[in-house]
Amino acid sequence: MEAGTVVARPVPPHAAAAYPGTKPRSGIFKWLLTSDHKLIGVMYLWLAFFFFSIAGAFAMVMRAQLSAPGLHVLRPEVYNQLMSLHGTFMVFFFTIPIMAGIANYVVPIQLGARDMAFPRLNAVSFWLLVPAGLLMLSSLFLHGGSAAAGWTSYPPLTDRQFSPGPGVDLWILGLHLAGASSILGGINFVVTILNLRAPGMTMFKMPMFCWTVLVTQTIILFATPVLAGALTMALTDRMFGTSFFHPAAGGDPVLWQHLFWFYSHPAVYIMVLPGMGMISQILPAFSGKRLFGYKGMVLATAGIGFIGYLVWGHHMFATGIDYRLRQFFSFASMVIAVPTGIKIWSWLATIWGGSLRFRTPMLFAVGFIALFIIGGITGIWLALVPFDIQVHDTYFVVAHLHYVLFGGSLMAIMAGIYYWFPKISGKLYNEFWGKVHFWLTFIGMNLTFMPMHMMGMLGMPRRIYTYRPEFASWNHVASAGAAVLGVGMTIFAVNMLWSLGRGKRAPVDPWTHSAETRTLEWTVSSPPPAENFHTIPVIR
Repeated sequence: MEAGTVVARPVPPHAAAAYPGTKPRSGIFKWLLTSDHKLIGVMYLWLAFFFFSIAGAFAMVMRAQLSAPGLHVLRPEVYNQLMSLHGTFMVFFFTIPIMAGIANYVVPIQLGARDMAFPRLNAVSFWLLVPAGLLMLSSLFLHGGSAAAGWTSYPPLTDRQFSPGPGVDLWILGLHLAGASSILGGINFVVTILNLRAPGMTMFKMPMFCWTVLVTQTIILFATPVLAGALTMALTDRMFGTSFFHPAAGGDPVLWQHLFWFYSHPAVYIMVLPGMGMISQILPAFSGKRLFGYKGMVLATAGIGFIGYLVWGHHMFATGIDYRLRQFFSFASMVIAVPTGIKIWSWLATIWGGSLRFRTPMLFAVGFIALFIIGGITGIWLALVPFDIQVHDTYFVVAHLHYVLFGGSLMAIMAGIYYWFPKISGKLYNEFWGKVHFWLTFIGMNLTFMPMHMMGMLGMPRRIYTYRPEFASWNHVASAGAAVLGVGMTIFAVNMLWSLGRGKRAPVDPWTHSAETRTLEWTVSSPPPAENFHTIPVIR
């Protein structure tokens, strides 16, 4: 167990429900006015799943449109709007916030802290995200519709000439608020992890999840201001007549790509690294073994965070950047596979020879490894300049992205949700339906996105609302897979909601961790008391 041994007495179920000297709130004010990291974490989860359901519905409608050539389920301009919002919400309003939500709930308890370092700042971080998402979503109902330039919003597609309505402006303002939320949260997490660890918990005794959150939040602090600057430049181009990205007036649209991808490639690791930390907690728990190569995993995490800043240009091989830059970005993109390979090796070594229990979190963790490897292999292909130029604007890139972010991030998120659900809710979910959810998700994901590799190799362009008849067969398979995914996610939602209301009471440690895999959250009641620990634990 990375977190050492707890020597303080555990919190009894009847522990005090509020901090000394405070009066506990009830009803809706308990949630609206809270600064408790656990309640804020739960609100992050609810909000993220709300936006996930909307973005998922957009995806289902898009796949209905693409299920056969020449359909008119959506008008072309509406398809572009839904495609743009689907990507934006999945990245900025689901994956990143839900990772923050799980970390909000779990990290302070794993550290032996009573709360985050700045509880009120934590609440501000969450409440900035709510209007950000609603602002962007509301643009669908305005004249001209929402942003329709893709989640990357490349100029000149975002110029007044091509996007005259307010949709792009609201998209920019929404991302500004979401970015401010991320920055404030990043400050809070870094200070919490560096300063609020329990006595005796050195940096190299922290659980692996805390390490991945620390590196992730550091990435956020360095990368997000760059995106904020790019968004401000785009907004002033639209509103005040500046010309940062207008070639006719001396601007450069490629500058947007540099700034956007300087944030958005590290954002891939913002979305994946916390998931890797969850996998590093779950595999030992269900293998009955200590995580193999703990210090190597820490260094690999830091290596991924550092190298992730050096590879943004591999998104831009087709823009005509200098060949020396192409060589550097191609090489760096392949080098980042080394620390990732170290992680995969350590995970496989952890489960090798273990007493494996294939409960739902373990299934999703193993599924994560399998799907992330596929996404990583296609990433190496795309790091090769000649290959990338051939498939850059095809569905091959769509397939790669989804194997990394769906096969990677979402599978890890589901593993973490099932793993910590008993701790967060105090209830046990239905294991049978959890496994049904896994298999439908795993099968549906491969049915949906594996054919896109073939579509891309055959030359089917992305970002289009219809296609030539020769691509029909693969699109039939992909749309059928999307339907399977939709059924799986519906089962997940029903299972969670039913379990919240009627599930059996969860014990302190429903997974019966071994002594070397148990972290501090599994030593307190389910759900934990308001102050987390009656006595601050001491680690040795």
